[in-house]
Amino acid sequence: MQQLSDLDASFLYLETENSPMLIGGLYVFDCSQRETPMQFGEFYSFIESRLHIARFFRQRLVEVPLKLDHPYWVDDPEFDLSKHLSYITLNGPDKNTQLTELAANLFSKPLDRDKPLWSITYVDGIENCSGLPGKCFAMVVKIHHAAIDALSGDEVMSSLLDFSVKPKTVTRAREWKPTPLPNTFRLLGSAYSNALSTPLRLANLAKETAASTFYSVLLQRLRKLNLPPALFSAPRTAFNNPISDKRALHYVEIPLERIKEIRKEIDDTTINDIVMGVCAEALHHYLKDHKATPEAPLIAMTPISVRSKSLQTKTGNQLSAIILSLATDIKHPIARIKQIHENAVISKTYNQAISADRLTELIPSSIAALSARIYTEFQLAQRHKPLFNIPITNIPGPQMPLYMNGSKLIRQVGTAPLFDGIGVVLVVVSYDGKITISVTSCPTIMENPGNFGEYLLKAVDDIEAALHTPYSMEELKSKNNEPASLKSIGSGFIDDIIELFSNLFSKNETKSNTPPEDQTPKD
Repeated sequence: MQQLSDLDASFLYLETENSPMLIGGLYVFDCSQRETPMQFGEFYSFIESRLHIARFFRQRLVEVPLKLDHPYWVDDPEFDLSKHLSYITLNGPDKNTQLTELAANLFSKPLDRDKPLWSITYVDGIENCSGLPGKCFAMVVKIHHAAIDALSGDEVMSSLLDFSVKPKTVTRAREWKPTPLPNTFRLLGSAYSNALSTPLRLANLAKETAASTFYSVLLQRLRKLNLPPALFSAPRTAFNNPISDKRALHYVEIPLERIKEIRKEIDDTTINDIVMGVCAEALHHYLKDHKATPEAPLIAMTPISVRSKSLQTKTGNQLSAIILSLATDIKHPIARIKQIHENAVISKTYNQAISADRLTELIPSSIAALSARIYTEFQLAQRHKPLFNIPITNIPGPQMPLYMNGSKLIRQVGTAPLFDGIGVVLVVVSYDGKITISVTSCPTIMENPGNFGEYLLKAVDDIEAALHTPYSMEELKSKNNEPASLKSIGSGFIDDIIELFSNLFSKNETKSNTPPEDQTPKD
């Protein structure tokens, strides 16, 4: 029996009907090196033979009565693999589109918390469609964010994938004997012990209904942190509005060698700087063409895995985050990339200040559910500036082929959850000489992510074309880069929140749901 950490539990508390907290992806395999394609029956048996490698596969959550404490991971005595594997055959033309639409639809539906929090959908019928070989299949993997983060997904995928066509030898599984579920008295006893060890927890729980108290604690701690100015400077954009329960997914593939060649031409930059520059170039032109360009540069949140190899247990999230200006107010793409590099160097000094573990200390997770409900029910996504505009997750992968039981992995498309105020997410995966950039969006915010995919491809072309185009040093100076003291920035942010919540909980809180005029997204 293992209790969820504050951070892991927060992913449960933040989940709503419109925001399933799911990560995973779409994986396509080439079976041409096998004598026969991998059919679903063999796929099922293969997954079954690997279940014992990661205990996560057969563990479910159990809630503490009255929600007095965080849930626990326990063995599921009723585990049934058939409830986690499904089989779909695609028919008709344009199967690439069907495949991404299927994946988007699957990721719009939450997982059943009464079962282990994962599922895999086997997909066939995609042979000979555009860009795919004659013998192939796909799988869509869904994992709850509370169980594992995208950057440590190797725990699950490494259980299934090998570095050679010949599958690695796996120790024969012993007969699985699940540990009995804990009884109510044991769970209550553990909650009582935890309450004694952290006496403020029960006090915080008792104050869940007092949002002002919650935010007074939050703001007191904000004042003590040396937070980066970018955290308080994100402009309002069309991406930062409430979302629906629908999802759209699209991806583009870019040869890694093209990105490396660009990096060689721009001194003192990294592959990550170039990738962020490609995303920034695409976002700049997309918003410009939709007449929705904000005056200030877009702010990206980039999660970074800081998982320690010394941890006794692998499962869980150990994340840090960089809050990074994408310098989208700079027109020249090379000047912008140089500025992104400078911004990244500065941002890295704040990793500890805004690490995910620090954030869970900053916002007591025992009342994270309350803050999530407040955020959604009072439509704060429309009423207040976002802390960042778009998450961009960059996942470095092996630059050699991976295989599943002799089938070569030829494509992997990552996904990440959306939530109110964040309607578009970019996930970048590098693997076997390619970079795949996937766009997960809410259709009410970005109706056609395939259209944005064209902007990403054009961004690479434009950056290559601009490599030897001169630009002035003035273009390296963002017009919105004027220095401001952390104290003044923080005070303004604090005053905004205090005023906002005073209005929300005043007698006139229900009179209007219309955003203030100066915060209304541009058409």
